[in-house]
Amino acid sequence: MENRKHAIEIADILRDNQHSFVNEHAFCAVQQKALYDIMTCRTSELGGHTLCCNHCHHQVQSYNSCRNRNCPKCQYVKRMQWVDKLSANLPAVKHFHIVFTIPSCLHGLFYMNQKVAYGLLFKAAGEALLKCARNIHYLGAQAGIVALLHTWGQTLTYHPHIHTIVPAGGLSEDGMEWIPSAKTFFVPVKVLSVVFRGILCRLIHDGICQHQIKLPDNLPDFETLKTRCYANKWVVYAEKPFATPENLIRYLGNYTHRVAISNHRIVNYSEGKVTFNYKDNKSGGTRKDMTLNVGEFIRRFVQHVLPSGFCKIRYFGFMAMCNRRSQLDLCFSLIQTTTCLSTLDGLQASEVMWLLTGKDPSLCPKCNMGRFISHPVGRLLPVEPG
Repeated sequence: MENRKHAIEIADILRDNQHSFVNEHAFCAVQQKALYDIMTCRTSELGGHTLCCNHCHHQVQSYNSCRNRNCPKCQYVKRMQWVDKLSANLPAVKHFHIVFTIPSCLHGLFYMNQKVAYGLLFKAAGEALLKCARNIHYLGAQAGIVALLHTWGQTLTYHPHIHTIVPAGGLSEDGMEWIPSAKTFFVPVKVLSVVFRGILCRLIHDGICQHQIKLPDNLPDFETLKTRCYANKWVVYAEKPFATPENLIRYLGNYTHRVAISNHRIVNYSEGKVTFNYKDNKSGGTRKDMTLNVGEFIRRFVQHVLPSGFCKIRYFGFMAMCNRRSQLDLCFSLIQTTTCLSTLDGLQASEVMWLLTGKDPSLCPKCNMGRFISHPVGRLLPVEPG
């Protein structure tokens, strides 16, 4: 569980190098805030409270979390609540995992225009899936899509891509029938990649013409960029559909609310170098170690901080928020299979942890009889972080 203390944490690396690296580089405001929040998360800087047992008077010091979405220690409860809520809104059918990637020639443009470019990436992936699904030669129905943005590869390199979760079927045009897709694929990925490339290039061209997107210095005009884009095959790949809702929920728990690197992946930090493990997909998914200078490690981590207010999870088709009360309910009635109910929605963090772990956080571990009562304390207490 990423919510617990680890031997080596990203916060430790940032604190040790905040003067030699962090303060000497020009980070934007949202990146500076992310770094500060991660360094001060669960420390006296953010204040806290004392938990006192009402039976044996045993006391435990607890510090506040930063709740920054880039912090590896603040995502567990949010992730599980979101997964629980989404599981109750997904049709009880098989689901496909389809990933949209872009060629490296677009990386510079995307990093310069993150907020606009990421939005266009979402729009292109959603439009491509909906358009292909409506084609009578493939499905002939309206699809539903849950899309998640990731900007990193396993080695923290810059690699923007969209993960989509697509129910294996769709709603007919007249809304009277649920049309199931083929068992092994949703739509042909080769067709999907061509459609996706065309839509995204058109959206980028429109953005440049409307002065919403700036070209990098090494690109004189859009035609040069378009030539480079069409010289490469765009990769859209689909994994095998999830056989059971449990497999889908397990997948969602691993992918949603994820940050660029988790604390448990860091295996060593000494002499100005950071070693972490990663999955090498080119070698069949084997685990390997990579060592980087601490400056390069921080640089790679910071480049994945998303623009302020940017929504990295979006919905399309009958899964869109505006269609859930009408089309999604209609899908449930047409499929006529049981679906799970949300159990974590609206609960406090302590109640979520109790349900997930089976342990009551408010129960005193010393006497196993009393309950912890919270007393707020001031800031900057002389206690070590943790």
